[in-house]
Amino acid sequence: MNGENQVFYENDIKAIDKLLSKLINEAEAKCALLVNKDGRLITRQGFTNTIDITALSALLAGSFASTKEIARLVGEPEFSVLFHQGKRDHIHINLVGENSILVVIFDDRTTIGMVRLITKEITYKLLAIIEKSGDGQSRDKMDEQFTSMAEDKLNDIFKD
Repeated sequence: MNGENQVFYENDIKAIDKLLSKLINEAEAKCALLVNKDGRLITRQGFTNTIDITALSALLAGSFASTKEIARLVGEPEFSVLFHQGKRDHIHINLVGENSILVVIFDDRTTIGMVRLITKEITYKLLAIIEKSGDGQSRDKMDEQFTSMAEDKLNDIFKD
């Protein structure tokens, strides 16, 4: 699936948000973001009011891009998980498929092991939603509904 053409409909975002909320609750994290590899935010959950999400999304995507080159230099195709540890807050980042990045920000209320365990489970579920959103079924159904509504409106306008 080409990430440039990835489309998420309202139901996709609701399902993703539900999984991100579950991740935050189970891992006792502060927030979770789903970002595409271009650095655009797909959706977020949790406490993000004090964070410049736009800048963070772009920087995280850039970090993953540079890490991919580092992986290549050491003979790996790609590093799929990154972890940044700070004094108070920590960031766990991992790939979801080929074009999305899951970001979890957490503090010392939880452990990296707990975050990794729950993130791994959630990643599989996110991947299923992302892959389904790209299969065209939702778009085909919406196209059919739009076409039907447009035909009905045109028939109403041009009635004799």
